[in-house]
Amino acid sequence: MSMVQAPLPATKAESPSASVAGGRKRRGLSAVAARPWLLLAPGLAILAVLMLWPLVQVFIYSLQDYGLREINTGENNWIGLDNYVEALTNPTLWTVVLPNTVGFAAVAVFTTVALGTLVALLLARLGTTWRVIVSSCIMVAWAMPAVTGTYVWTFIFDADRGIFNTVLRDLGLMDDPVNWFTNQWSFYAIVLLNVVHHGFPFVAITVLAGLLGVSKEMLEAAALDGAGAWRRFWKIIFPTLKPVFSVVIILSTIWDFKVFAQVYLMPGGGGGNRQVLNLGVWSYVESFGQNRYGFGAALAVLLTLVLIGITIVYIRSLMKEDEL
Repeated sequence: MSMVQAPLPATKAESPSASVAGGRKRRGLSAVAARPWLLLAPGLAILAVLMLWPLVQVFIYSLQDYGLREINTGENNWIGLDNYVEALTNPTLWTVVLPNTVGFAAVAVFTTVALGTLVALLLARLGTTWRVIVSSCIMVAWAMPAVTGTYVWTFIFDADRGIFNTVLRDLGLMDDPVNWFTNQWSFYAIVLLNVVHHGFPFVAITVLAGLLGVSKEMLEAAALDGAGAWRRFWKIIFPTLKPVFSVVIILSTIWDFKVFAQVYLMPGGGGGNRQVLNLGVWSYVESFGQNRYGFGAALAVLLTLVLIGITIVYIRSLMKEDEL
């Protein structure tokens, strides 16, 4: 008796129709994955032309001894990393520029976030009508251009016609007018007022948006248990709004670290008083004041690297927030 083995059924891998269907599915998934990049391509191309290429050019200039002669002749005078070595070994960087840049950014960020948070807490206690009115008023300061705000604060502290000196003389607290822009500390105190006045509305509105989402029942329960306003803020509000505070702190750090107009447009801030230079202004002064475009480009690259590092921290905080 002979036994005939029945043929095995065709598997899915051996089926031609299944293979074709799988190939079409993979191509479909690839097309779907590539579609967002195709939509973003025009914008990315514009950003590459307007931002990436200038950054590449600045880096190329930072590797040269580039000045007026090179501009006129079109020649390249490559010196490698000498500009970076000069910048990092220059005493001005470590004794003046870096302390001014980092110290001012730290104080400005703390003051801006603290004032903005206090204003947000005030707005949260107001009724809807007054909240809209006050929010609209403080947003005027944020909408004001930095150049305009800088000239206003310069006029307020002007030595001869400034409102501040006039009030002090009228109160008998001052005999002779004082030029507040010649001293490093008073200069940056005025810059601090300018930057905080311009930046706190953003923090206030952002924190207010988070405050409106905090559970009122939880706050009322904590108040009934005897928790004061300070304790309720640190135990309930702050942990809830921690992602919001991380975002406003990092953004404020980026903005305050690269402050330029508020320093450069102040009397003496454009290089006349080298004790008030920060990293951005020093780069500009060396480039266009001393015609050392290569050295100024190296300073700009160093500033860009620092800002990129801060931006990476900002992006990572956003990614962690999304994961939560």
